[in-house]
Amino acid sequence: MPVANQPVLDFLLSRRSRPAKTLGLPVPDRDALMPLLTAAARSPDHGKLEPWRFVVLERAALLRLAALVPDCGARLGYDAAKIAKAQSQYTQSHLAVAVIEMQRLPHKIPAIEQTYSTGAVCLALLNAALASGWGANWLSGWPSHDRGFCVAGFGLAENERIAGLIHIGTASSVPPERPRPDIDAITTWVAE
Repeated sequence: MPVANQPVLDFLLSRRSRPAKTLGLPVPDRDALMPLLTAAARSPDHGKLEPWRFVVLERAALLRLAALVPDCGARLGYDAAKIAKAQSQYTQSHLAVAVIEMQRLPHKIPAIEQTYSTGAVCLALLNAALASGWGANWLSGWPSHDRGFCVAGFGLAENERIAGLIHIGTASSVPPERPRPDIDAITTWVAE
């Protein structure tokens, strides 16, 4: 019978993201952030492609990105409320790590597996931050899916896209537990 790493399992069974708007100072410095990035980079990666990279966004960079949101929203025809909400993701944050997917195509490893690996990196970074005592939240938002915003704000290449923005900081509150999936309802057992 395997020996469980019970503290890790207990963490995973009780983990809860913290709303990004509740994350304040202090934020991890470079020395504190490096182990989190290292843990995230240990995610499953079929073919050892590393189809992802990190962009650490400090306060000034987040404010620069926030300044790009209104023009992007206007170009897309969004109303002022939708633009302001998206902009607040950047103005309220003190530190975020953008996980950038880099599709390595053509390649024998299918594109979808590269996308899944990048998603695993996002979750691993989120969990590493939470396990280290920081508050953290994985967001994206419509600006991060807009090609013009991604090129202007991040200088992304044609084969790159933002998989997620992992906001990390000190949580000012603990959110209440939320309803979780009914495991019996979403699980099928196949014996033969």
